[in-house]
Amino acid sequence: MSLIQPPELEPAATAQLDVITYGEAMALLIAGTAGPLAEVSQFEKGLAGAETNVAIGLARLGLKVGWVSRLGCDSFGDFVRATLLREHVDCSHVTRDPQHATGMMLKGRSLDGRDPVIEYFRRNSAASHLSLADFDADYFGSARHLHATGIAAALSASALAFASHALDWMRRLGKTISFDPNLRPSLWPSEQIMREQINRLAGYADWVLPGLEEGRILTGYRSAPEIAAFYLERGAQCVVVKCGAEGAYYRTPEAQDWLPAVPVARVVDTVGAGDAFAVGLISARLAGLPIEAAVARGNLLGALAVQVQGDMDGLPTWQALQALLAT
Repeated sequence: MSLIQPPELEPAATAQLDVITYGEAMALLIAGTAGPLAEVSQFEKGLAGAETNVAIGLARLGLKVGWVSRLGCDSFGDFVRATLLREHVDCSHVTRDPQHATGMMLKGRSLDGRDPVIEYFRRNSAASHLSLADFDADYFGSARHLHATGIAAALSASALAFASHALDWMRRLGKTISFDPNLRPSLWPSEQIMREQINRLAGYADWVLPGLEEGRILTGYRSAPEIAAFYLERGAQCVVVKCGAEGAYYRTPEAQDWLPAVPVARVVDTVGAGDAFAVGLISARLAGLPIEAAVARGNLLGALAVQVQGDMDGLPTWQALQALLAT
């Protein structure tokens, strides 16, 4: 499998997609030095967004990926779109909004591998105005698989309606769906509403991918096997509980197992590790690999992600992945 779309060209809107996703992308300003963000004078610009991390990771592995969202008519919006096009992600259904700005975020630099300080500037962003008017049934129906997270659903009531409709539509069409809760409690009115809505959306998915702490919040259970059982009982075909340095636990109606994490000499930045895991699992499952191999690939890509500063800088191309697997 290889990347065949020249970076300067946008893929045709009518092209058959392997994966479709939607959500908010933001301009990311990464601190050039460690310390309080208020004291940092230089920042490096990048791209942030759980769904776009996954979209880019899958596109680098040669899959045809489409992303649906809204961007402001501003320089950050231009940057987001140009970055995605260079990564071969189809942006034909991204709306430019002249009334609302593209979101942005600041990220601190950690020297000891701990989660960096992050500040968001996304209130009333263009993406928060995603609504059913942005849903194109034919475009979604052209994809084999939908990847969704809980972030887009938390942005606004209209974005939640979009997310609900998209998952329901793809489920009715018989397409496979992966769902990563990706909890953002500050975006929800209350923790109870967050639990109710996230678990409702997860009920549409074939593959549910919570982190261990997320699973504890969402289900009230403490262990990975109990969390997995909770979502299997609600219709999931496979649940993978991500446990960081401990690896990942997967469970299907037929099997369950723990797979150890890939050892990492030095953790630089944990942001984006869960998205990288999703890239590994989705790409492997869509290629027909068994669940154990898919989880192992997810662990590998998650390990690559934590060794770099940017949210998606560690995601490999297909050729790089094959070279890693050959070693």
